Amino acid sequence: MRIFLMIIQVIACLILIGSILLQSGKSEGLSSAFGGGAQLMAKQSRGFDGLLAKVTKIAAVLFIVIAIALVAIQ
Repeated sequence: MRIFLMIIQVIACLILIGSILLQSGKSEGLSSAFGGGAQLMAKQSRGFDGLLAKVTKIAAVLFIVIAIALVAIQ
């Protein structure tokens, strides 16, 4: 059980790191990384930014819950 939780912890950690690094600043948006400010591309990237924010929140909660569970098992 402990090994299983540790494996899930590592996976959640990698997802959390990746999703945080893919996010851009609030003022820039994802469209600025691909040639800046085109209004059409900015509208298309909102869905990806929203999905990335949800993935980050889920991975963070999963990481914290598993960390607490691992401490409780020990």
